[in-house]
Amino acid sequence: MVLPIIAYGDPVLRKKATKVGKDYPKLETLLENMWETMYKASGVGLAAPQIGLPIRIFIIDATPFADDDELTKEEQQVLDGFKKVFINARMEEETGDSWAFNEGCLSIPDIREDVNRKETITITYQDEHFKTHTETFSGLPARVIQHEYDHIEGVLFTDKLSSLKKRLLKNRLEKISKGKINIDYKMRFPNSKKGR
Repeated sequence: MVLPIIAYGDPVLRKKATKVGKDYPKLETLLENMWETMYKASGVGLAAPQIGLPIRIFIIDATPFADDDELTKEEQQVLDGFKKVFINARMEEETGDSWAFNEGCLSIPDIREDVNRKETITITYQDEHFKTHTETFSGLPARVIQHEYDHIEGVLFTDKLSSLKKRLLKNRLEKISKGKINIDYKMRFPNSKKGR
């Protein structure tokens, strides 16, 4: 089932999400709905707070990036089929040089900005079977994970922009929160009487 994506301005996007246990009700259905919702919106990642649940779950399918001609063959191979579920993730380390990449977010449609993030991360998480993994990722996979991890920490990519950029985007962000935007996927707006 395709769920509405929560728009910028909703308090759920600012909450630090809570851990989930193996007994979380209908977890398999929730994950199926998250995948369906993400694909319908042409996203590469989706965190549970973006569908209104302040829990530590996010999903990633970075496969679309594998078609980018600017990447090396090795980078394309890493991204091809890079599909994972992250439950109760904990960032262990962020290392390497910071690099800028143009990011967007399904909760903040039509706004894309360059965001600086560290090149390499080490993260501990559980998969959909609650098996624990500690893995290190670099490049685009690391970036997508960092973006989604921020969501379960109550952080949005716009928080990482300069004060000037934030001021320049203020009116556009307010319009998004009010639903004054054209989008082709289902959303719920915090400051609007109607959802789409």
